[in-house]
Amino acid sequence: MKAHLLQPPDNPRLLTDHLIDGIEISMGDALPSGGVDVLIGGRVTEADLAASPNLRTIIIPWAGPPEPLINLVRAHPPLTLHNLHHNDITTAEMAVALLMSAAKFIPMQDHRLHQGDWTPRYQPSGSALVYGKTALILGYGAIGRHAGRMLTGMGSHVIGVKRTPSTGDAAPGVEIHPQGSLRLLLPRANFLIITAPLTLETRGLIGSTEMQLLPKGAILVNVGRGLIVDQAALYDALISGHLRAAGLDVWWNYPTDEASRTHTLPSNFPHHELPNLVMTPHRGGEIDEREPHRYAALAELLNAAARGEPIPNRVNLELGY
Repeated sequence: MKAHLLQPPDNPRLLTDHLIDGIEISMGDALPSGGVDVLIGGRVTEADLAASPNLRTIIIPWAGPPEPLINLVRAHPPLTLHNLHHNDITTAEMAVALLMSAAKFIPMQDHRLHQGDWTPRYQPSGSALVYGKTALILGYGAIGRHAGRMLTGMGSHVIGVKRTPSTGDAAPGVEIHPQGSLRLLLPRANFLIITAPLTLETRGLIGSTEMQLLPKGAILVNVGRGLIVDQAALYDALISGHLRAAGLDVWWNYPTDEASRTHTLPSNFPHHELPNLVMTPHRGGEIDEREPHRYAALAELLNAAARGEPIPNRVNLELGY
């Protein structure tokens, strides 16, 4: 089996040391003459497909499938598209970290004490208890399940919401419901944690109606995609106090080039001015061990393909994840 990685790691052995015999791997911008069976990259072009007449599989070396790539694969059946789940646990940890930081107002207190200001110690804290509360996880897939296990371990009750629940999702202390029940479940949620992918069904799913269905004092956390949440509705809910706080790792605006990385506000509204919002720059999957995890996960997919087994993590092209 021939496979090609468009953007190789600095140390190719991160991948090659995990591959079984029978895989011929090449790397770089240019595809080898004659093409390949498996192409690895998130920005595959029509030219790449034309250069690989025997291509049968594309693997995205991260989780979220880019919409242009989904459309490209749709136009070229029977190509299949697969992604990696190597950062599920780290993203789940970020979701729980944001929840705890928002619930306890840790960033604000940290900032004040760095300036020698102890006044938060002598004021009403506004902090929320996580133990015994209900967390609704929107997108109860791999990331959501990891977050759910962490929260049940902390004494929270978890409600998992996903498009198509299955019996394998059941776990002690966890309820599972279909996405169509979301509005009925929101009034029960002390915390709304979004781990869902961005699809036609989830784009703008959490708007002003959904915000108001949450109990007053609820906390929203988003590590899925920014466009799942209406930014105006979230701003209004935070500034009015209907939401106690929020923690966001995903946004609506991103830098468009290297020069804009130092002066791009992540929202069209002044979210950055809100003291009850914890902000991180889309780093949920980032850890020191990220690249070894990524290429070990990639090797698992390539090894399965080389053995003639079903390749894991196939993307549903109609649903977009």
